[in-house]
Amino acid sequence: MTVDKKVGDRLEVLLGDITRLKVDAIVNAANSSLLGGGGVDGAIHRAAGKELLAECRTLGGCPVGEARITRGYLLPARYVIHTVGPVYRGTAQDAVLLSQCYENSLKLAREHHLSTIAFPAISCGAYGYPIEKACWIALDTCRKALEISPDIQKIIFVLFSERDHAVYQSSLADGIV
Repeated sequence: MTVDKKVGDRLEVLLGDITRLKVDAIVNAANSSLLGGGGVDGAIHRAAGKELLAECRTLGGCPVGEARITRGYLLPARYVIHTVGPVYRGTAQDAVLLSQCYENSLKLAREHHLSTIAFPAISCGAYGYPIEKACWIALDTCRKALEISPDIQKIIFVLFSERDHAVYQSSLADGIV
């Protein structure tokens, strides 16, 4: 499968800290309580400040595969889209739920007229999703969304480790999506 140049130009892979990106929204790989945790979730809550936690408390949590949106507070991003990825068990349902995380996050981006959005590697940390499988799902789901979402100008995948960055970079360069 090849990437349409127009769509491919709207996908980017970066190595770094998602909390430092000046985009319309960053995505938080949250737990179902939305009240902070470890990894990227904890980093986003720390960088955004206590107001983010206060707003998250009003949301009543979030089921796996769904997404919620809050303000970005002290972050350079205007919004945080919180999504809860699946704990990897090696089932077909894992892939469905992970794809829904990306789909529902992008749906919120469209509804709020956001043009730039940054994703971490959802479920690839403590939730144990293999990076290669998660990468394919992320890139494929986002490519499909871009084909029907001309208002989304850029989707950036921000990876924290060099290994994860290399997997995404290689997959995008090889046209796996």
